[in-house]
Amino acid sequence: MLVFAGSSNLSLARKIARRTGLKLGRMELSRFDNDEARVWIKEKDIGDKCVVVQSLSQPTDHNLVELLLICDALKRKGVKKIIGIVPWLGYSKQDKVFREGEPLSIEVVAKILKVAGLSKLITIDLHNEKIKKYFRIPVVNLSATKVLANEVVVDKETVVVAPDKGAVDKSKKLAKLLKCPVVLLDKVRDLSTGEVSILGMRGEVKGKKAIIIDDLIVTGGTLIKTAKYLRSLGVQSIKVLVTHHLYVKGVQRKLDKRVIDRVVATDTVEVKEKSKKLKIVSVVDELSRQIGS
Repeated sequence: MLVFAGSSNLSLARKIARRTGLKLGRMELSRFDNDEARVWIKEKDIGDKCVVVQSLSQPTDHNLVELLLICDALKRKGVKKIIGIVPWLGYSKQDKVFREGEPLSIEVVAKILKVAGLSKLITIDLHNEKIKKYFRIPVVNLSATKVLANEVVVDKETVVVAPDKGAVDKSKKLAKLLKCPVVLLDKVRDLSTGEVSILGMRGEVKGKKAIIIDDLIVTGGTLIKTAKYLRSLGVQSIKVLVTHHLYVKGVQRKLDKRVIDRVVATDTVEVKEKSKKLKIVSVVDELSRQIGS
C-alpha cells in the first residue's frame, strides 16, 4: 500500500508514511497556464488499496479539486479502495442552511468525494458530528483532545472554560482527563452578522489558570473577546488548545498581541505562521493507527 500526498500538508503525509512504514507514492502536481490543477500518478504498480492525505485548508477550493483529481486518477489506475485522510475537512462549518437560497455545502462536498472514488474518510474533530450523515462512505471522526491534554500541567488552580454551548462536550471530556472543574460561558451569536455577545459565566475563574479548548481558529475574534472577558474576571493565565488552526492571514499576529498566553494547535493544517506563543503537536499517531483498521 502506498501513501499519496496532496500539496496541502506534505509534512503530515511524510510523518504518516514514516510511522506506518509505507512508501510515498510518486506523483506530479502542477498547474496549467490557466490555473487549472493537473495531476499525474507516476507509480506503475499501486495495488488495490492506497491512502491519500490532503487537508482542505487554504486555498480550499484548490485543495478540494486536487483531492478529487487524485482520487479519480488512482481509480483509473485500478485502485479499488482509496482511504482519504482529510484531517481538516473544509466546508464542514457550512453544515446548515440558514437562509433560503443557500446550498448545504458540506453535503455537496460529501457527494463529490464519493463520486471521485473515495472509499473511506478519516478526519479529526468535525465541527459537528452530525456531518457524518451526509456521507455515503464510512467516516472515522477522531479526537485530538488527548494529544492536546498532554500539553497541560494541572494544579489546583486549573479550570477548563467552555467558550460556548457547542464546546461543552469537548470541554467536559478535557476536564475529565485533567481531573479539574469546568465552567461555561453564556454567549449568543447574531446569525445575520456573526457577532458574538457574552452574557455571563456559570462558575468561578478569579485567580484561576484558564484552559480553553475548541475545534478551530478562523479569525480569532471570538477567542480574543472570550480571553478579554476572562481577564476582566481576574484569571491568572489563558492557554488555548485547538485542533485546527486555519492560519487566516494575520490572525496569529493578532493573537500574539492580545491577552492569550499560549496557543497549542495540531498539525492537521500545515504550519504557515510561527510565533513564540504557538506550539504545534502532531496527530500522526492517531491517524496512522486508522490505516490498518
